[in-house]
Amino acid sequence: MTPKELTTRIRKSPEQVRAAVHQAVIDLLCDPKGEDLTIPAIAGRAGVNHTSVYRRWGSLDTLLADMVTTRLERDSPLNDTGTLRGDLLAWAEASVASIRTAEGRALVRAVVLSMPNSAQAQDERAQHFRRRMHSIEQIRHRATARGENPPPLEQILDQLIAPFYLRAIFGIDPPATGYPELLVDRLLGNARADPAVD
Repeated sequence: MTPKELTTRIRKSPEQVRAAVHQAVIDLLCDPKGEDLTIPAIAGRAGVNHTSVYRRWGSLDTLLADMVTTRLERDSPLNDTGTLRGDLLAWAEASVASIRTAEGRALVRAVVLSMPNSAQAQDERAQHFRRRMHSIEQIRHRATARGENPPPLEQILDQLIAPFYLRAIFGIDPPATGYPELLVDRLLGNARADPAVD
């Protein structure tokens, strides 16, 4: 390591280190060369010592879960469109747009790779899921306040959210046009057809 590289590392604040490590994970997941995603490889790409990464996160799955949660927290909440269908459609369109980006696909890959094998990793993964569901719950609450009857969360999860993640995991791009509308209209049509669902 050169004196200049050493100085750069020393001067990084904890948040700068965190941001650099998170970006290194994204870069490696997007790298077509297929370099193994390991903590030494991440540390090298981020320009930090691998012992610092181990000390802060402890394991790869905990680091991945932290990175995913942080990236989702960055997202701005969707605007209120005034209708349940409009809100769900805006969410679905944003999800399609994300899946079409290299970073969006990398985030989904990170979720899959961060299979929890420790209590801390399980908690980080649960935080990711709660964060992802928060925007959906906001949509449901707004719809209820307007007098609309939103589908239950489980139904939205199965019929709207799951198809996006399934496609992202297997690298299948959504259809070029009409896919968000198809899923939302199918969801709302099924919800109206089955009023007994709570």
